[in-house]
Amino acid sequence: MEKSVGFPPIANDSARVLVLGSLPSRKSLLDKEYYAHPQNVFWPVMREIFGAAGNYEERCACLLRHEVAVWDVLQASVRPGSMDADIRQETAVVNDFDVFLEQHPHIQGVAFNGKTAEKLFRDSVVSHRASRLRMLSLPSTSPAYAAMPFAGKLKRWRSGMIWLRQEN
Repeated sequence: MEKSVGFPPIANDSARVLVLGSLPSRKSLLDKEYYAHPQNVFWPVMREIFGAAGNYEERCACLLRHEVAVWDVLQASVRPGSMDADIRQETAVVNDFDVFLEQHPHIQGVAFNGKTAEKLFRDSVVSHRASRLRMLSLPSTSPAYAAMPFAGKLKRWRSGMIWLRQEN
């Protein structure tokens, strides 16, 4: 089976918060957009918090204006389907966070989009720079996590983004 290969980060020099997923879904890979699945509530949550609306480029630009970067923990992995549980750990290639954090020195916090992203990061990323960041696990915006309604996810994401963006 072929490896799924993720995207470059959505980031600029002023980014202060990094939102991390695990690896793009099949739909995201097909559309070449983060969180492209129509039932994934990442973009509706970002619209409510930051006003990220319009086409993909406009939504990404809005996040950048609000000093929010988006990336995934994994650069690549074999994953049949789109479920995080299907990621084959033995094939996983982790993104280079040392280089990313060196190039984005204003990053002060990481918002994990779900438990899998957090576990992959904590298990795989050993970095002095990363160890100094605020880290917060937020509820997955994936349609696979249906236990929490949209209002609950929005509330947690809103308060989490406020906390992560506070000056240290």
